[in-house]
Amino acid sequence: MSTTTPPDQNKHARRFGLPVATALVMGNIIGGGIFLLPASVAPYGTISLVAFGVLTLGAIALALVFGRLARRHPVTGGPYVYAREAFGDFAGFLAAWSYWITTWVSNAALAVAAVGYLDVIVPVHESKLATIAAALTLQWLPALANLAGTRYVGAVQLVATVLKFVPLLLVAVGGLFFFDSANLGPFRTDGDSALGAVSASAAILLFSYLGVESAAVSAGEVRDPRRNVGRATVLGTLGAAAIYLLGTLAVFGTVAHDRLVDSAAPFSDAVNVMFGGAWGGTAVACMALVSMVGALNGWTLLSAQTPYAAARDGLFPKVFAHKRRGVPTVGVAVTVVLASLLTVYNYTAGTQGVFEILVLVTTFTATVPYLLSTAAQIYFLLSGRTERVGRARLLRDGVLAGAAFAFSMWLVAGSGYAAVYQGVLFLFAGVLVHAWMSARKVRARAGEGTEDSAEVTAATAPAVAAPVDAPEPVNSGTPA
Repeated sequence: MSTTTPPDQNKHARRFGLPVATALVMGNIIGGGIFLLPASVAPYGTISLVAFGVLTLGAIALALVFGRLARRHPVTGGPYVYAREAFGDFAGFLAAWSYWITTWVSNAALAVAAVGYLDVIVPVHESKLATIAAALTLQWLPALANLAGTRYVGAVQLVATVLKFVPLLLVAVGGLFFFDSANLGPFRTDGDSALGAVSASAAILLFSYLGVESAAVSAGEVRDPRRNVGRATVLGTLGAAAIYLLGTLAVFGTVAHDRLVDSAAPFSDAVNVMFGGAWGGTAVACMALVSMVGALNGWTLLSAQTPYAAARDGLFPKVFAHKRRGVPTVGVAVTVVLASLLTVYNYTAGTQGVFEILVLVTTFTATVPYLLSTAAQIYFLLSGRTERVGRARLLRDGVLAGAAFAFSMWLVAGSGYAAVYQGVLFLFAGVLVHAWMSARKVRARAGEGTEDSAEVTAATAPAVAAPVDAPEPVNSGTPA
């Protein structure tokens, strides 16, 4: 019996259990935005909490749909796999292409934002070179953890999630003991209708739940994915929602509304009110830094998983399908290089405009896979291509898929005209890549067909086309 360790099944490659898969979802949903959200929605009044509640329901519906889809297709790739199975190669490619753009541009944005929090702890803004070096370090450390193997990715993600979850929960719960309803301010500001205020605040909050698909994208690395992906997706989304809602409510109740509207660090202000002193800024900066590093760790893994799945099917270059220690190493390397180049450009160009436009594009590109995935679930349900279930279960799944599709459309609408316009351009740029990869597939198949035909001809030629000797001339007996 061979004792050789199968590829990717060594001490560096380890499948994620339910706790790590849940941490992956939570870590990717909770980035650094939570530390600014209370101040961002404060101008709309406490009605923004209503928008948060509505968005939470939509995110849970989307999480449940991903759980259903992962049960049907428990393989790495997530939205790409679902879209391709339902609608073919082109839809699958669009899902993979959009998701890939989202991941590496978002990684650059996270690194730049993380430098801002790092600067509170260790001043780096005085030197542009030091700032760039810090941003690149924050990107490459998670990348190196990924290149070391899935075992280390899971360990980093679990530790980072605990380190940021516990302090945030302490602030969220502790803030309730210092809650003062006089700090809440108006339910909604004058001049805005209730629906308008909910929609406006929702436009800011919409992207707080990006990342619900994390476990589904990495389903191939999850133990018992049919069971654990759905659970991790729902548990991670619920955990993130609890942190968001409690944290925002605690800050609303501890920081006076007039001050909160102009706050640049609402959690810092809340900590200062709760415990006194001026150390809140440093404490929150540490939490934010840990949160963002954890998000970078998880998003770096996801950035390689979708191209990996697409490359196996010939829709991305084959080099993306190479795995080492359970991780698509080429995908990780390409992603971190692209994100690093974008980061350097952001700092050296001396303008935030281009970078902000690119980051805004991700708010659109992230929703394309969501729309295709929920549409795929609706297709599976209507076409009968699902497991046999009762009418009640079928109706429930249909309602969930419809709600998730509406939530995804709301995400697109909330991204704004500029983001949709720029995002469509990025999307259409991928069409040329798809044409190139499709042509290569056709030529490869044609080449295989020619070789097969030549082999068949060579094998059958002696039997069906044996050479016939020409008859010798008949001698007429006439002398020469």
